[in-house]
Amino acid sequence: MPINTRNKRKADFNMASMSDLVFLLLIFFMLTSTLVAPNAIKLLLPQSNSRTIEKPPKIIISINGEFEYFLQGVQVDESALKKGLLEKLEGRESASIRLESDKNVPVQYVVNVIDIVNEVNNKYGTTHKVIMATSPKRTR
Repeated sequence: MPINTRNKRKADFNMASMSDLVFLLLIFFMLTSTLVAPNAIKLLLPQSNSRTIEKPPKIIISINGEFEYFLQGVQVDESALKKGLLEKLEGRESASIRLESDKNVPVQYVVNVIDIVNEVNNKYGTTHKVIMATSPKRTR
């Protein structure tokens, strides 16, 4: 004779709590993905109406408001910038170098970068270009 228990176990599963969990995870990832900064160096780029379409540059040089140089997001001084550019441009005939400079940076810092690239071009007979990054002009 089989023994019957008072408490029967049910094999069903309530999906309401699972859907709540999925929505909470979705909201969490949506909020955190908007907080991720694509460019960690804070720059206020100068504004311009001109638009240059370029292939994605392989080399990005940034100058922040404290007049510090960054090569590919890594802070360097002027001599390390020259060495780093020589390494990155080695073996290339031509490349685009995007220069992102804060709009409050004196022109001399921008000219220093252009001089380094021109020095590499003259030394190796290459045709590397420096492209100044700007933000679109706001219309009122």
